[in-house]
Amino acid sequence: MRLLVVGQLNGQLSTAVKMAMSAGAKVSHVDSIAAATHALRAGQGADLLLVDYELDIAGLIAANEAERISAPVVACGVAADPKKAADAIRAGAKEFIPLPPEAELIAAVLAAVSDENRPMVVRDGAMQAVIDLADQVAPSDASILITGESGVGKEVIARYVHQKSRRASKPFISVNCAAIPDNLLESELFGHEKGAFTGAVARRIGKFEEANGGTLLLDEISEMDARLQAKLLRAIQEREIDRVGGTKPVKVDIRILATSNRDLAQAVKEGTFREDLLYRLNVVNLRLPPLRERPGDVVALAEHFAKKYAAANGLPNKPIAETAKRRLASHSWPGNVRELENAIHRAVLLSTGAEVQEDAIRLPDGQPLASPDASTRAAQAAYQAAESANRAFVGQTVAQMEQQLILDTLSHCLGNRTHAATILGISIRTLRNKLKEYSDAGVAVPPPQGSFGASAA
Repeated sequence: MRLLVVGQLNGQLSTAVKMAMSAGAKVSHVDSIAAATHALRAGQGADLLLVDYELDIAGLIAANEAERISAPVVACGVAADPKKAADAIRAGAKEFIPLPPEAELIAAVLAAVSDENRPMVVRDGAMQAVIDLADQVAPSDASILITGESGVGKEVIARYVHQKSRRASKPFISVNCAAIPDNLLESELFGHEKGAFTGAVARRIGKFEEANGGTLLLDEISEMDARLQAKLLRAIQEREIDRVGGTKPVKVDIRILATSNRDLAQAVKEGTFREDLLYRLNVVNLRLPPLRERPGDVVALAEHFAKKYAAANGLPNKPIAETAKRRLASHSWPGNVRELENAIHRAVLLSTGAEVQEDAIRLPDGQPLASPDASTRAAQAAYQAAESANRAFVGQTVAQMEQQLILDTLSHCLGNRTHAATILGISIRTLRNKLKEYSDAGVAVPPPQGSFGASAA
């Protein structure tokens, strides 16, 4: 995380900075509000601003908003004057940190406000396959298109790819193409020169230059205007951009990731998305399955969120009751991980017993989750099967698990060695050697039989 400290760097503020660096933050420093806006405008970039509450925090936030610079502010100050702390929050600061600081408080605030503390929680095989592909392509510089329904965690997987890449030590910059008006998005991406348009009071470095050396995420790229798509295509092809009002191109070295919850192939057919841009972006496609297609992840994510929000609200961590787990697994979760996270946050706050019970897990309108119907009972059954399989494997060695898999597959094939070897993905010779090893150890091995017997010996 990139932290910009604003204020005189001495005494307790210096101690806070050292603690932030120990927590993994990359820290830079300026003395004044004007210097902070200048640094951000010049492309220095920050995920979080730590500002002395003696300074004009409202003025800093207003100046940033005028430049369309979005970075949360945390105020800090010595002696924790209640009035000044309250004034800082009213001015727009997200949190207040009293000085002298506590290391745990610094780390907790940085994680909470920057919203980067989103670990990859995976248990279901469908999602694990996506992670395996992400691991395989992350070290390359190939553009990746991340697709899936709203709320499945597309930005989380984008950050994961960046962290696994050779650019992990460089910036990760995200731009929500759907949240910025078309007439402003060009300047946001490519920057502008002073006087390029009304209100351009100084040169502004865009997200392409801010991400130089690192990764640029174009979130919900399907919402980008067709004219701007052409400029983006050139930037990706040539690895150079033109600032609005600029007179010469600027070279950039970035990796492009993009997300969409729409079918871009269909958008191409409809004429709202450029086909050549789609080819440039979609070198590798990571499709994130919706939560209803990965029931094994539901409870794992729920347990993660329960711990997270218990800690965030100063509450004791409570396990989720088994009945509640079954109800969670049976729900279709149309809002995907985002909906599940909100539901568990509510459940943590509403729970009154030693466990989080199913009556505490409610929909946004306060209603309990509906009882499972025929279509959702399958998801519940899949979860229970996955849990049973996980428990069955606990405590076994890899060799024991391999033996069980081979013997179960052989039984499924009615003893046909050739067919079993094909399913297992091993040679018939390897299979026969394994079976001989098991027989020598006194393990019962299914004999060749049934319709496959004559050719399976």
